[in-house]
Amino acid sequence: MPPVAGVDPPAGVERLFDPPEEEWGAGHRGVDLTAAVGSPVLSPGPGVVTFAGQVARRGVVVVTHPDGLRTSLEPVAASVPVGTAVAAGTAVGVVEDGATPNHCTPRSCVHWGVRRGERYIDPLSLLDRPPIVLLPDG
Repeated sequence: MPPVAGVDPPAGVERLFDPPEEEWGAGHRGVDLTAAVGSPVLSPGPGVVTFAGQVARRGVVVVTHPDGLRTSLEPVAASVPVGTAVAAGTAVGVVEDGATPNHCTPRSCVHWGVRRGERYIDPLSLLDRPPIVLLPDG
């Protein structure tokens, strides 16, 4: 499930996943989802909060899931401490006020990153989506 309400990709997606050509290269290692300041940020799946703190003056929450995937969410003011077990849809914080500019400025958004090991993957690929059905013309 998306970590913010009102997102039904592609609606609500400010910026898509754009992996770098080289591991160290430029790219966008997640998706940016439209979210109002102060709105709840939810765990997209069950897991344990393994980080809740500041990185580069922005709040970051990391949830490690049973399958080994790690979700990172920012800018988020955490509402749960490290070690908290969460279910899918559990609030883990709220969207920060944007006092520190981010790549969505002047709008507010949540950056949702997902890693398998050290490799980032497209978070949108993890969402349950209805199958695409092609209908005949006419």
